[in-house]
Formats: sequence, C-alpha cells, structure tokens
Amino acid sequence: MDLDISKSITDKEFVLITDFLKTNYGVRIGPEKKSLLVSRLGSLLKDKGFTKFSELYDYVIADRTGEAVVNLVDKLTTNHTFFMRESDHFEYFGNTILPWLENGIRDRDLRVWSAGCSTGEEPYTLSMLINDHFEGKKGMWNTKLLATDISTVVLNKAAAGIYSNEQIEMLPANWKVKYLDRINDENYGIKRHIKDNVIFRRFNLMEDIFPFKKKFHVIFCRNVMIYFDENTKKTLINKFYDMTEPGGYLFIGHSESIGREQSRYKYIMPAVYRK
Repeated sequence: MDLDISKSITDKEFVLITDFLKTNYGVRIGPEKKSLLVSRLGSLLKDKGFTKFSELYDYVIADRTGEAVVNLVDKLTTNHTFFMRESDHFEYFGNTILPWLENGIRDRDLRVWSAGCSTGEEPYTLSMLINDHFEGKKGMWNTKLLATDISTVVLNKAAAGIYSNEQIEMLPANWKVKYLDRINDENYGIKRHIKDNVIFRRFNLMEDIFPFKKKFHVIFCRNVMIYFDENTKKTLINKFYDMTEPGGYLFIGHSESIGREQSRYKYIMPAVYRK
C-alpha cells in the first residue's frame, strides 16, 4: 500500500524543516502553508524512498554536496520570471540611471547586481540595456554585471541562455534580432557578447557578510523578499544599503515594499529606492 504522504508529517518534522529553511535561507513557511510543504516535498520523499519527513531532513543535513538543500529550496520557492517583467524598472534603468552613471562614474567601472536572478531573464535584459547604452564605448568601460541565486538548477539554465518563443515574447522586436540567435523553430539563444557580460554565481543572501570588494551602483532584488519575515527582510535591506554606492539604487518587486522604519533608502518611485 502506498504511503499517504499528506497525513505523515508530524508537528516536530514540520518545525525541523521550516526552522532550517528560515535560519539558513531566510525562507519563511508558516503553519498555514503546511499542506503546501507536504505536497511540494512529497515527490522528494518518493524519489529517495523515504517514508518520513524526518528522513528527508536528516538526508539534507548530512549531504555535503549542497545538492539536497538546493532541491529542497527549489521545491518550496517559485522561480517564475520572464523577460521585461515589471518593464517600467527597465525603462527607468535605461533612460535615467545609465546616463547618470555614465556621467558620474570616474573609474568607468559599472557595478550592477541581479540578486535572485532565477533563470537569467533579468540579468540578460540588463545586459542588453547596458549594451545599448555603452555600444561603441565598451572598450573604455567595465560593464560586466553579477547575477546570483541560491539554486544551482536555475543558475545552470541561466548560464545556458536558451529560451522558448513564448519566453522571449515580451522582448522588443529589434532586440530579438540584435541579441538572440535562432536555434530551431521553438528556441532562441542569447548571443555570446550578452552572455559574456553576465557573471553567474551561487550565493545565499542570508550570509552574515557579503564578500564583495566593491559596492554596487545598482542592485536588483525583485520578488525575493516575499518569502522573508519582517526581521529577515529588514536585515537584508540594510546589508544591501551598506553594499550600495552613495546615490546608488535598489529595485525590489512591485508586490514588495520598504517601510521608512526598515531602511535608510529614499523612496524614488514604486519599488525603486536610492541611497
């Protein structure tokens, strides 16, 4: 008889798993999402031949490759994104911020971070905007941008840079010609010079210290903090602030907000803040 996974999780097991996620990755899963956790992790139990959630927890804790925890986090968070998501952000970045940065950065070292980059649509869009703006000047500027995520699964997809017709639908027509190579009837690949301008790295935003040598002019962290409680969110925002150059910008998701008591950033427009 198949195990009825939905009835098998104990309160202790639920606390073990959710406390682990909260402490190490900032992901908050409240009691109201217990059934969601069970349904999302049920397939992991079956794949590993486990009959108890405590066995899954022990497996994740014991695994030294990092693969087990990545699978766990992937199952419980949604990596849903698409090109030109919240397009007003990209318009503001291209039309207002990049001209300001070009005039203000003396060492010509542009530093942009896409934190929580998922499958790459956001950093590649930023790379296209940067290329448009600095075309003809790139030999004089360092325009490489950093893109990080906790999930190696989505980072591998991002690094491959292959997207379906449906995924690229929102891109401007001239960009599809300029920045994409047709692979077949269904898929396109990001052109080499756009891919080479993005550095993909695995990084956990819950690290106590951000190991970056220089501060960023622009940080995008959109639709990531929806999983965090208020204290975790406030701590992260303050770390972002400390890693932002004076006058630099933070972009968050439109479904997110930063209260005055949470940050020293100044509100500029919906989901856009400035140091």
